Formats: sequence, C-alpha cells, structure tokens
Amino acid sequence: MVGNTFLPVNFSFLSSPRDENVICPVQKKDKRTNGYTRRIRARMSTTDVLIEVLRNAGSIPARFVLFDSWFTLPQTVIRVKIENRDVIGMVRISEKIHYFYDGKWQNIKLIYSSIRSRSSGSSKIFGSVCVKIREQRGCELEECTDAMIVFIKETRSKNWLAILFTDISLPDEEIIRIYERWDIEVFFKVCKPNLALAREFQRRSCDTLTAATAIVFMRYAMLSIEARNKSDDRTIGELFYSYCQELQDIRFSQSLLLLLTRLIGILKETKPSNKNKLQEKMTELFLNALPSYLRCQLLLCA
Repeated sequence: MVGNTFLPVNFSFLSSPRDENVICPVQKKDKRTNGYTRRIRARMSTTDVLIEVLRNAGSIPARFVLFDSWFTLPQTVIRVKIENRDVIGMVRISEKIHYFYDGKWQNIKLIYSSIRSRSSGSSKIFGSVCVKIREQRGCELEECTDAMIVFIKETRSKNWLAILFTDISLPDEEIIRIYERWDIEVFFKVCKPNLALAREFQRRSCDTLTAATAIVFMRYAMLSIEARNKSDDRTIGELFYSYCQELQDIRFSQSLLLLLTRLIGILKETKPSNKNKLQEKMTELFLNALPSYLRCQLLLCA
C-alpha cells in the first residue's frame, strides 16, 4: 500500500528454561557478549521477552502494538499498557479468559451472544462493548484496565472475530482499518519461500541462526525500501509537495465580480424585442457562459 512500508527491526528466538530440553548448549560464554544476552533472553518467558523488545524499540514513534490471538491475553495487554503503548489485538476465543461486562465476569462467547442478539446482521460489524480486563484473579475493579472489544464477521466464512483495543476513544471502523493493515503474515510468507528463511542454513547453533535470520530480514528491508521508492510519489521530494499544493479558494468578492462581468457582457451582446424572450435568453446565455463548477452550483440552488 502506498505510504505504508513494513520493516523488521527486531526479533528474538525462544528456547526452553529447562536445561534438559536445550539443544546444543554452550559450555562457556562471555557474559559481556551479545551472544550471552541472546541466550538469556531465549530462556525468559514470552511476555518478558515481548516487554524487553518493546523497550528496546522505545525510540520508534509507534502508537499501537498489534497482536494476534496468541499474545492478546489480559495480562500481556496490561503490561504493554504500562509501557505507555496502546494495544490492538485479535481476541482468543476461549472460555477460560474472562472480561468484566454487564456487571459480571464473562468469557468472550457469552459476551458475543448478548451482542449478536441485538445486532441487525446487515453490517460487517456486529457491535462493540466496553469491558474491563485484569492482570490476575482477585483484582478490584478500580485496579482493572478499560478496553473495548469489537465483534466483526469473518470474510471467508460465517464465523465471527473479536478485536480488543485499549484506546477506547477510537471508533470501531478505525480500529478495523488499522488492524487490516498489519503485514506480519505477508512478511513471513515472503521470507520463507522467497528469501530462504530457515532453508539457507541447516545449523543448530544459536549464533548461526541469529545471523542467518538477520540477513534475511535485511534483504526484506532493502526490498521494502526499493518498492516504496518505486510506488510512493512522496519519495520525489519537493516536487511532490509542489504538485500537491492546494489551490487557494476563490474569495467571495472575486466570485461576485466574475458573475457581474459575465452578465454585463451578455447584456451588451443581446437585444431581443420581447421582455420574456430577453429573460429566457439571458438565463440561457448567462449559465452557458459560466465555468462548469459555478454553473453546477447555480443549477443546484435553482
């Protein structure tokens, strides 16, 4: 899409925290190296790795963190919200995850049932609700975080989907538009078959896998930048802004002067003998002599 470019900026491999499940363990590693830091991070929990990656990307002016259903859990959403980032994520359809709605804690299926019964069914959006999410059981409502859940139809089937977002000031349509622009799946589909991700090197070394993945991601970044330069007109610099500079709106005095000038010119050129014919002739000639945008506006007024 013109104006939107996906660029990979960070990644992290995950391993098992148990020593017996680790393949090719490293016996000695200098704790001052990046390799040691990557190995420590790989054995952290998924949420802890996510928060660390977000903190490393703190200089990137991103407004939202987009998740698929794997990460959109109340605990994870609240931790990201604490990092001053709003979340937009697909909700996991599960009976074990509860949200506070309509005076009680309910799972997503029960909330959808109450919304679906009140919707007309003609729109893509079934409806949206304001809920509260908690980091753990036993939290008071004052300690919970406000969020919105919008229910939509799935395009390829008759199923439904739910998207959770923490910026409750945004309309439902805007949330769906932002989420649909997420290109992470396209990114993986390009990297695996076309850029030889996980196929170019058949090694089990953590350092080798990290280097190979970084090379693939740099290839994708270069292709993305080249595609942006070829398709986005904004890359031509000042010429784009000069070309797109809006014309100044015509002032009322100029519009009135233009109309009177046309009218005086037509009066000088036409001399019919009958008053009624003069009025009809004047109207026809006057309208035909005006620019098209003024003629259309006058016809609408008439």
